[in-house]
Amino acid sequence: MKVVYDDIGCMSTLPGYYYKQLVNLGISAVPFARLRGQANNKFNNRSHRKILVIDDKVGYTGGINIADEYINQRERFGHWKDTGIRLQGEAVIELTKMFITDYSLNFRKSTEDYEKYYICEKYADRGFVMPFGSGPRPIYEKEVGKAVIMNMLNQAKRYVYITTPYLIIDNELCQAIENSAVRGIDVKIITPHIPDKKLIFGMTRSSYRRFIDSGAEIYEYTLGFIHAKMYLSDDEIAMIGTINLDYRSLVHHFENGVWIYKCNVIDDIKADIIDTISKSEKIENDTLKDTLPKRFIRAIVRIFSPML
Repeated sequence: MKVVYDDIGCMSTLPGYYYKQLVNLGISAVPFARLRGQANNKFNNRSHRKILVIDDKVGYTGGINIADEYINQRERFGHWKDTGIRLQGEAVIELTKMFITDYSLNFRKSTEDYEKYYICEKYADRGFVMPFGSGPRPIYEKEVGKAVIMNMLNQAKRYVYITTPYLIIDNELCQAIENSAVRGIDVKIITPHIPDKKLIFGMTRSSYRRFIDSGAEIYEYTLGFIHAKMYLSDDEIAMIGTINLDYRSLVHHFENGVWIYKCNVIDDIKADIIDTISKSEKIENDTLKDTLPKRFIRAIVRIFSPML
């Protein structure tokens, strides 16, 4: 068993402790991009990926981290709502390649032949499934996650539904959401009602009025915190993975997603989003309490939004 963990994230409080536990269990573990002390932009280049591959046959990805709070065994922010997707067939190879790439880059002494892992069983289903990676330049020449989301918004004919824990995006992506709503597309965005980070929550809410004025609908998941990253359009195209609608996720982090076209699972994704909307509060302009001090603070904080 092999594990790549984020040395800057949730395991960084006691990285030596967790590392020793994993090694004692016979697990080969390596921290992703351990810091070297350089105070530059690379501090932001975390691995936010979530990939699990079992016996070259089954792959899992989505928003789910490994801790009790993420499976509602320990409550911190109300009910924690998340999503994962199970893959079989050739798509599993792509998840394997992403994991092996991260593992081998950070475990420099490894000389193992990884080709033996690039096998799979045939799996019949209609449509297409394409796992992909996204990350910072120059590793990735383009902002892949952002491009996938932009294409869904620009090409939609009827609707675009989005669930995201954060909503801190650049003007180009804001305009894509607005333009979709203005041309009559049913745009629905679901965000948390109970924040995990109050400052980030305030930044997320600061975008609401702009989208509502364009005709988009904003919902907050009233039961707690929604950590799911789901993008769906027209009953045909979906994307599930680790990519949030925030600057860090779209530009700085190493992420992964699964692009889905006309597969049976799209019906399940839509049903889950509709059910989540039924448990959410629709936000209207007259319910937003934007006092002058709050607007001033948000304007100042927006200067630092690329780091949030």
